Amino acid sequence: MGETYASSGVDIAAGEEAVQRIKDKVRSTFRPEVIGDIGGFGGLFSFANHRYRHPVLVSSTDGVGTKALIAQAAGHFDTIGVDLVAMCVDDLVCQGAEPLFFLDYIAVGKLDPDHIEQLVEGVAEGCRQAGCALIGGEMAEHPGAMEPGEFDLVGFAVGVAERDQLITGEHVRPGDVLIGLPSPGIRSNGYSLARKVLLDTAGLSLDGPAFDGAKHSLADELLEPSVIYAPAVLALLKQVDVRAVAHVTGGGLAGNLTRVLPKGVDATVDPKAWEEPRIFGEIRRLGDIADAEMRKVFNLGIGMVAVVPADEAYRAIDVLRTHGQRAVEIGQVHKGDGSVHFA
Repeated sequence: MGETYASSGVDIAAGEEAVQRIKDKVRSTFRPEVIGDIGGFGGLFSFANHRYRHPVLVSSTDGVGTKALIAQAAGHFDTIGVDLVAMCVDDLVCQGAEPLFFLDYIAVGKLDPDHIEQLVEGVAEGCRQAGCALIGGEMAEHPGAMEPGEFDLVGFAVGVAERDQLITGEHVRPGDVLIGLPSPGIRSNGYSLARKVLLDTAGLSLDGPAFDGAKHSLADELLEPSVIYAPAVLALLKQVDVRAVAHVTGGGLAGNLTRVLPKGVDATVDPKAWEEPRIFGEIRRLGDIADAEMRKVFNLGIGMVAVVPADEAYRAIDVLRTHGQRAVEIGQVHKGDGSVHFA
């Protein structure tokens, strides 16, 4: 008997079983604009252009980085898909776009339908939170290139905004204030450093407590799913003059705020304005990491920043809190050269 695809490490039957398992999860994200069902060669989305005068499509792609290695080590895969969606849709909303649809790509060393089902459930949950439809994806089995149990998870989102309502940061002015939206966990950035410090240097166990006095494990702490800010920010855009929005990912507050500051202004952030999640203090202490390095790598508890006029700050905070975000004022804009400072 000759060689088969299965003997080379690719299990077509497992792939078909995985597709059957995820169909209802995917359908649970569908919006009225979705046409057809799972199984086509492309996802179909009927664009409602009558809602817009001059629509602009906005796209974003991202992955979950080495947070995937924590999920793999802990054997806990049902939340990391939320992180994937968050990384993409929260980039879209920074330019004022409503997320419309999402596609994912899952690569594995050996296809396990249980594993795929958990990953897609997380992606579907993220799409439900964001209000976008999961209209397509791909599962790829890569024997030889990846070991059994290894996986990578990436995604792609498309949103829409009116051209004359795009948020570019060009209208940010001295006197504007920074409104921060809290991030309870590490989100999906800085995990290479976090893993090195917590697991390698300090030798902590994922099954052990996150820190002294914690009632949850280190794995639970590190796999805390990312907050999805898009719905709250979209609500804010309808009620407040939002001049810029920055998604705080790799590069921290400074690295991402500078992306939305026009020439002639600086921003000053007050780190005492919010409570930093304890996990960052543990990483700082166990790794003997300088504050400047921590600020460059991690968001330190602020996952999104909106820049608004000073006289609309209280209204902005109220709108965001009404939509589930305990927003706080974290700084101000003043004359400068496009830099970010910490008080």
